[in-house]
Amino acid sequence: MIATTLGRGAESAPASAVSLFGRVLLVDDHALFAQGLAGLIQQEMLAAQVKIVSSVEQAADALRHDDNIDLVLLDVALNGEVGLSLFARLSGQSAKPPIVIISSSDDEGTVRAARAAGAKGFLAKSASRASLVRMMRAVGQGQSYFPGGLTAFATDDLPLTPRQREVLALLAQGFPNKRICQSLDLTEHTVKTHLKAIFTQLGVHNRTECVNKARALGWL
Repeated sequence: MIATTLGRGAESAPASAVSLFGRVLLVDDHALFAQGLAGLIQQEMLAAQVKIVSSVEQAADALRHDDNIDLVLLDVALNGEVGLSLFARLSGQSAKPPIVIISSSDDEGTVRAARAAGAKGFLAKSASRASLVRMMRAVGQGQSYFPGGLTAFATDDLPLTPRQREVLALLAQGFPNKRICQSLDLTEHTVKTHLKAIFTQLGVHNRTECVNKARALGWL
């Protein structure tokens, strides 16, 4: 899908109206859903402009060249790639807008994986209009927004690299090594190296112990 930017027309809102966010980047490869969500965001005066892209590469490029993006809404599954890989792509940037995960899967593992990767919030695609408004208002006020009372994790304090956090997040979703390799475009040797480093940090010896201890410590 070609990148698209939707903005409010002069007749769509009173001249005195001010949107919560100036510019939102929506990363989703389902065109109808993305355009519908963008329209809803603007109807609710949550953003003046919504830029739609369909891949992690396009999102990373937009964030490199546009300092005016105030919020990123990121689908967790993008046409064969894992949306969470965007976090590692942005690890070298000093100033990053908050990222909220939107997903058709709202199971606990997916929510915790988003939190572990560094997301500021999570919203299921089946959520109501009111939930969308609550989420964006919360994030706009500097708060996190997760179901079940979870809060955003301070990933800067986590003794793992951004790539290791991604591997841990996928491990928590039950991904085998081969699928982690495919999702993050890594070799099996590299994935095993990351897993060994994570196991060492946690003092564990297998995948089950790793996930259980990471959750107990609040890493997931």
